[in-house]
Amino acid sequence: MFWTVTVSLLEGFGKTLELFALTLLFALPLGLILSFGSMSRFKPLKWLVKTLIWVIRGTPLMLQLIVIYYGPGLLASNAEMVENPNALISWVATWSVMDRFVAALVAFVINYACYFSEIYRGGIESISKGQYEAGQVLGMTRTQVFFKVVLLQVIKRIVPPMSNEIITLVKDTSLARIIAVYEIIWAGQAFIKSAGILWPLFYTGVFYLAFNGLLTLLFGYIEKKLSYFRG
Repeated sequence: MFWTVTVSLLEGFGKTLELFALTLLFALPLGLILSFGSMSRFKPLKWLVKTLIWVIRGTPLMLQLIVIYYGPGLLASNAEMVENPNALISWVATWSVMDRFVAALVAFVINYACYFSEIYRGGIESISKGQYEAGQVLGMTRTQVFFKVVLLQVIKRIVPPMSNEIITLVKDTSLARIIAVYEIIWAGQAFIKSAGILWPLFYTGVFYLAFNGLLTLLFGYIEKKLSYFRG
């Protein structure tokens, strides 16, 4: 029984890791782009990005998952039903085969990109303007100053808050089950109904603790490697 549970949880944890990895892959660069938008001198763009970040950070991720999964289909069906009342049946048949994992991924990427953008912004704005001015005196463009002088200092400063968000992401992946994405919590809970046992649900905590432990060691190593920026 233990081996059966372990295999099932490993399958669910594989989906958890896939959601985690793809979220980081897309959210990290998107967050940097959003941070530039929130610091833009072009006021309409700046306030548009800031409003998006405010909305996403101010509402629950669970709500965002539900809206992103069901919202587009409901809007399309409502528009179609104005002309064709029988369209609802065909829409339900179509929407039921839409990829739930993709919807979860979109929600996670948008949510975490907004959080990452604020971390990026805080790190960039913490660098003194004197370093930009010194680089320009040496004949460097602002882009060159950012990538050759500022970026590594920013990375050093954002590693601790970024590591907290990334560890939170590991645990937040369990929310994907709200739109029926099969992940490790779903796998563990399934044994309550099928076998009437509770311990597999607690067993899922071992996977989370092990993975978060590895991430903690990794970020500790990264902080140590970047320690030459101190002082």
